[in-house]
Amino acid sequence: MPRMLDVSDEVRSEIGDDEADRLLGGDRAPDSYECTSCRTPGDTHVEPTSTVLFVGEETAVLAFAHARCIPSQVVPVSEEQLVGAVRSISQSQSGAPDLAVPTASPAAPAPSPATPAGPAPTQPTAPGQAAILGITCGLVLHGKAGHASLVVEPTGPVGRPGSTSGEDEFLDLLQDAGFQPVTDLDETPEQLPGWSVLVAMGKLHAVLQPSATGGSTGWWQAHQPLQVTDAWRMAASQLSEVTMYAVPAGLVGRQPREDLLRQALERAVALGQVVAASLPLAGT
Repeated sequence: MPRMLDVSDEVRSEIGDDEADRLLGGDRAPDSYECTSCRTPGDTHVEPTSTVLFVGEETAVLAFAHARCIPSQVVPVSEEQLVGAVRSISQSQSGAPDLAVPTASPAAPAPSPATPAGPAPTQPTAPGQAAILGITCGLVLHGKAGHASLVVEPTGPVGRPGSTSGEDEFLDLLQDAGFQPVTDLDETPEQLPGWSVLVAMGKLHAVLQPSATGGSTGWWQAHQPLQVTDAWRMAASQLSEVTMYAVPAGLVGRQPREDLLRQALERAVALGQVVAASLPLAGT
């Protein structure tokens, strides 16, 4: 029986035509799998399935996902994350062949790791001092519908590349990239083309932005993939998008409950200090 498998052009260019043809012919694809996005079972014989290639510095791992969850694509990750992906995929896809293959070309370097979040994609705000982005996951109501959301808040002022003034330009930088000021939390912001949120193996891996050379690259990447709640993941999967809010340092903080998170966001909105966009799940 033929498999309902999608191998995108970018995945094909990485693994080569021969390997792609073997996958499509069924020689290298499993009958069943655990979706690398929603972590529920899939069957390549009965439902459209995406090939997702996780690319590290030296190696790559091919995984499978429901086409309704994420499209076939190449996802750059750190080599450390790739080791965990190999272990998880090997455990979940019993009977599948060894899917680690060499990369066709070196992957773009990932941001330097930090805990719990990666560094801001800007210059340090002071000599020897880099702003760190904190990420809080939670459900934020837009009217009566709960939307999977990320609240991004740096630990200090974020300046433009080359700036030494110490002035905080974090929101200005994001508005330059297409994020819009928020005046009402009940309104869903518009989608931002080229940006996406990568959730794989039930965890938050990265926020991706458009690359100047095409495709996408990491804007923020978790040092270790962050666990999200089932409710958050289900909301993101149902809408195929995540709302990303961004605020300057010190306005929201780490709130232990979603009602407190919303209250803190509402205070920041009243001050005109929130920008946001809707980001597709792992879009390219």
